[in-house]
Parts: sequence; structure tokens; C-alpha cells
Amino acid sequence: MNDHDADDWDEAERMLEQGQESAPEDVANVSDMPEDVADMLPDHWPAKSLGPGKLLLCATPIGNLDDITLRVLKALKEADLIAAEDTRHTRKLLSAFDIHVPLTSYHEHNRRHKGAAILDRVAEGATVALVSDAGLPGISDPGEDIVRECVERGLPLEVLPGPTASLTALVLSGLPTGRFVFEGFLPRPKKEFRERLRRLAFEDRTMILYESPHRIRETVESLCDALGPDRPAALVRELTKKFEEVRRGSLAELAASVREGVRGECTLVIAGRPVAVESADKTGATADFWNEAADGLSGPPALPESERERAALLRQRLQLLEGRGMDSKAALKAAAQELGIPRREAYRLRLLVADEASVPENE
Repeated sequence: MNDHDADDWDEAERMLEQGQESAPEDVANVSDMPEDVADMLPDHWPAKSLGPGKLLLCATPIGNLDDITLRVLKALKEADLIAAEDTRHTRKLLSAFDIHVPLTSYHEHNRRHKGAAILDRVAEGATVALVSDAGLPGISDPGEDIVRECVERGLPLEVLPGPTASLTALVLSGLPTGRFVFEGFLPRPKKEFRERLRRLAFEDRTMILYESPHRIRETVESLCDALGPDRPAALVRELTKKFEEVRRGSLAELAASVREGVRGECTLVIAGRPVAVESADKTGATADFWNEAADGLSGPPALPESERERAALLRQRLQLLEGRGMDSKAALKAAAQELGIPRREAYRLRLLVADEASVPENE
């Protein structure tokens, strides 16, 4: 920040502390201030009324600025303060619609202390508009935390609906929309990632996932292994933008299509587990494994931590399927899907079972 900007900021802050609603035109707008300055604003914003204000969750465009609603525009213009996930990104939005309102940051790295400071301003009478980089705040972003705290403190809360990538992609996919589940971003740690995939293999509702272009290849290939290569799916990217694209096909086809990489944020929509897999196929060979469990629960039990125990569980399933007339290759594929493990992992465990069976008992 140069000396001229610093002088303008001092003058703007002095006026705010005196309770003036806006600075004169020759003073730089607070929303144009650098990140570190805007970040301090909640601690200085004056209360305007004796009663509490309100936290407004405002949906913003996911690509096309024309998608912003009149209601959101009105709220942003009339708010006392706008809290943004990325102030640099939001400044562009505000500039496009000639909105001049103080701006502060609220993101993953400051959500703990900043959320409390923002809600303190709401309690003192300020109307605060919360926006994310795109779409509806609270969906796969730290807005979820401030909403929960706002509810716990009994402060007024209002959601202004608008664009959202998840539902837009769902409708575009052409897959069933009657029942669906939103999974957001899959976990990063390998163990949690594998466990989530294993459980998704049993999901019978249409699934919606978010993924970055840098991880999309690995994710689609892993989904292909866990859910099966023939599972119908759609990859939607650059939603509402000039180069919006929808790729429809099986998971195997999508995996091939992203092998060279893609650009733009991606939304994956995947069909749920087909009923035929859950009950029995025409030969009666693929009856649902878990519905046969003594406890009668549907869905996968916790996968054993021990490799030997996992191998034993796989062997139990292979024996059952092969006993029903399945060949070994088809049985391994079906067992891998039912256990929610990649086919490569199932093949390795089967080899482990075979090696152990070949070891003489006296060894």
C-alpha cells in the first residue's frame, strides 16, 4: 500500500469510527483496500442499531455474471459489510455491478477467529453479506462453520438462493435426479479416500462430486476401479462459461477422455448402484452379499485393517460366488465391487490367499 492509499485509509477509518455511513467520493472505497487492511475491518465497523443485524448468505455466479439475482444485488448494495472467501475475486464482482461496500475476508485459514468477529458485528446491528468465490456459501466451503455458529448464537440468518454447480451439473448429466447425494470433494488422505470410495460403491442414489483439474484423472480412474468401468457418469466443467462442456459415458470412457488432462473446475455426476447388482442377475449369481449378513444391515461393514483379514473376507466372497457358477475372473470383479476395493487390490489379496494356501502346515 503506497502513502496515498494509507492516507485515504486513515481518513476512511476515521469517518467510520465517527459513525458516518460512507466516505466522501475523494476517499478510496474500503472495498478497494489491500487484503490485510480489509481483514481488520470487522473490528472497527460501528453498530447501526440497538438490535441485532443479520447474516445474509448470498449466492454468486459460478461463471456467467448474468446469473446473479436481483435480490442478491440489492442485498450486496445495502449491506454494511461483505465477507468474502477471496476479496480479490469478489472485488471484480462488485466492480462489475458498481457496488461500493466495505469488504473483508472470511476463508478456511481465518474462519475460527474471523467468524466470531463477523458475528459480533451482526450482534451489534450490522447486516453482513457472506459470499464465496462462486455459488452458494456453505457448500464445500467454510461458510458452513459461520452458519452453525450463527444458529448457536441465535442471530438472524437468511439465505439468498442462486447459482450452484452441483444441481446444475446434475440436471445437465441426464442421470436420474429423483434421489441424489452430494459428496463434495473426496478426502485427500489415501486411507480416507479409499474408504469413501468403498462406501460409494454401495450408494444407490445418483452421486455428485467436485474435483480440481489437477486431480480429476486420478479420481476418475479410482472411481472406475471401485464402482466398475461400466457405471454411467458425466463430467461437467466450466459451467455457465463460454467453454462449458459435458462429457457423458461410462466411467471407463471418462477415464480415457481425461487422460491428457482437462482445464477448469470439474463436477462429476455418477449413477447409483444399479438394482440388478443389489439383488441378482439373470443367473442368480450376484445376489447382494451384504443383504445376506446375519445382522440384516445393508451397505458395507467396516473393512478390516489387517491385510490377512481382508484377504480372508475376499476369499469367503469368492468361494460363495464361484460356488454359484461364476468363473474366477467374474467372481473377482464382483467381489471387488462389493467390498469397495480396487480390482488391483483384490487381485493382490487373491494372490496372498493362494500363496498362504500353498504353504505346508509344518512350516
